[in-house]
Amino acid sequence: MAILTVRNVPEDIIKTIKARARTNGRSMEQEIRSILQSVAMDRQSACDQIEQGWKRQTRPTRRKEVDAWIRKSRP
Repeated sequence: MAILTVRNVPEDIIKTIKARARTNGRSMEQEIRSILQSVAMDRQSACDQIEQGWKRQTRPTRRKEVDAWIRKSRP
């Protein structure tokens, strides 16, 4: 597994992550790992949905449609 170093994280972000970790009964490291995994999986899910949409299309995909899919996949 890779090691990731993030510098210059604002103090308010650190406080928020620490509070979230306490709430979830995890260490800060576990919480950050969970956040990263969630974001990465959301992106993968959006990409999968877009690919499935392209496969169902019988005509070229329009830029507006792609933008709408992206907006729909974001929280």
